[in-house]
Parts: sequence; C-alpha cells; structure tokens
Amino acid sequence: MADEPLVLGIETSCDETGVGIVRGHTLLADAIASSVDEHARFGGVVPEVASRAHLEAMVPTIDRALKEAGVSARDLDGIAVTAGPGLAGALLVGVSAAKAYAYALGKPLYGVNHLASHICVDQLEHGALPEPTMALLVSGGHSSLLLSTDITADVRPMGSTIDDAAGEAFDKIARVLNLGFPGGPVIDRYAKEGDPQAIAFPRGLTGPRDPIYDFSFSGLKTAVARWIEAKRAAGEDVPVRDVAASFQEAVVDVLTRKAVRACKDQGVDHLMIGGGVAANSRLRALAQERCEASGIRLRVPRPKLCTDNGAMVAALGAEMVARNRAASDWDLSADSSLPVTDPHVPGTSHTHDHVHEVSKENLYS
Repeated sequence: MADEPLVLGIETSCDETGVGIVRGHTLLADAIASSVDEHARFGGVVPEVASRAHLEAMVPTIDRALKEAGVSARDLDGIAVTAGPGLAGALLVGVSAAKAYAYALGKPLYGVNHLASHICVDQLEHGALPEPTMALLVSGGHSSLLLSTDITADVRPMGSTIDDAAGEAFDKIARVLNLGFPGGPVIDRYAKEGDPQAIAFPRGLTGPRDPIYDFSFSGLKTAVARWIEAKRAAGEDVPVRDVAASFQEAVVDVLTRKAVRACKDQGVDHLMIGGGVAANSRLRALAQERCEASGIRLRVPRPKLCTDNGAMVAALGAEMVARNRAASDWDLSADSSLPVTDPHVPGTSHTHDHVHEVSKENLYS
C-alpha cells in the first residue's frame, strides 16, 4: 500500500449517484450521475425512482471515475460506501455495489456514515481537520450541529432539526412561489435581487427557553406560505425577490447564530459548514462575518463538494484506512437511520482474510 491510501467511495443516499476516488487528502475523481430531473415533476425526490436511477448509473459512473483518476480498480486500497442514513432502497444499491466490487477485487470494505462524510470532505479542500471541529450540516434531509473530536470514531450530536430541515424548507417555499425544484439554488438567485429586511419572518427556536442548539423551520415555512397566500387573496402581486431574500435571511440567521454560539460554548475555534445548503451564498457570507467577529476559523468546501458526492465518502474511507480502522464485514447492511455517533460500521470477524484468498485470480476484469 502506498503511503497515502487510494480509496474509491460510493454515495447513493438520495438522488445522486456519486463515485469519488481519493488518495489521502487529494481528490483524483468526482463522478456524479444525478436523477434530479426525473424527480422535478413530482416536486421532490421519489425513493423508487431514485433507486432505479442508481441501478442504471452505478457501473458507468464507477468506470468514469476510474478513467478520470487514471487508476485501475486493482490499484485501490479499499472501497467505501455510504451505509446510512438515507433512503433505504437507494442505500441498498450502493452497499450492494460496493460489496460486489470489494469482493471481486479482494479489497477491504468500509461502510461509512453520510453525515460524517460531509464533514470529512473538507479535508480535500483545506487539509486535515482540526480536532475538535464543530460542524454545521444543512441539507434537504438534515440540519445538524456536530462536534467531531475524531472523524473516524467520535462525532457527537449537539443539535438537530425537530421538524423540517433547512433544505426542505427551501424546496417548499420555492414551490409556493412557483419557482420549481430544487428550491435552494433558485431561492438564492432571486434573493440576491431582493431586500432581506423587507419582511419580518420569524426565527424558530430562538427564545430564552428554547433548545439552544436545535433547529425548527416548520413555523417559518408556514408563516411565509401564509404571507404569500394573503397577498394573493387580496389580489396583490407577490414580491418574489423580497420574499426569497427575507425567507433566506431568516434561515441563515438562525443557522449561523446557533453554530457560532456552539463553538463559543464548547471552546472550539473551528467551524466547518457542509451539506447541500452550504452552497448558499448568503449562508457563506453571514457565517464568515460572524466567525471573524468571534475569532473562529470558518471552513467551507467549494459548492460541488457540499452537495452529496462520492468524494466525501472516499475521503472518510481513506481516513479509515490511514488510521487502521476495522473494515466492515460482508454482512454490512444499509441503515436508513444510522446514527451520526457511528462514523463507520466496523466488522467483528476476519472474513476479509477469506476474500483475499478467493480473489487471487482477480474476479474483477
């Protein structure tokens, strides 16, 4: 094995078939096949559609990643795959594919956590993660504050959403405004031309008796929808850009305020932001402003690495190999509710010794 492990990562937790190849902290390939267009007419992700799309895209996407990286599958030191959390059927496609490739190649298999992978991907952008690091992960499926003291073994939940995730709220408000799906990018675009102070939308869970690190966007979503409905009922034009800007400001205000507070309370001087909503330009700008004011170093990967991708899975897999973490067993299962306290799913047996024996003739061709 080279000094820096060469690992292929497979991500299929939702609607993106992502395959990444990483050597240590260096990204060699990041191939993605998206099924977002297939879900757009439904206004959201349809699990069965996503699963079938992963089946069709898996082998071509792996081949494309290997070609892009300029490596052979035989050169790999391990195969990593998202074992959870996510859509059960979608996860199952990725886990099954990873098992097949790892078995045929005689390589160790690492089932890793989707959320921990979102944190680890920043190593491909800014180098090794400081320990500890506070992470704010925001996407269509989760809004979480996590404290990582060891990305391969110790990730602690500090706070999470109690209802709608931030990305989910973006999608729903975009739908009410007839802006299409997905909502995050289009809301961000319209908000740039609007006034974020035009409408005083509520900030959820920011009262003195509310949980200090948890998030709630359901009330905000309802307030925005009702405001729009009232305008339309009165026969007035809806100021789409001002609504988008004011709604977006309400979301990022709460996210950044709680993240910075968590850093201060826990004595952590690094904040990492990841997940699909981390691509939002206003979230990045406000986080930078508030971190600088508090003496906190902000780490945010480039937008392409914030959304679901195989590179983040490969990054965490490479860290597992580098730190000699136990590989997963062949009975690794997809776990749609895998807790973030399990950064990976280690094995307890020695079945990998057996697979190296049966793979000597190289089942993969």
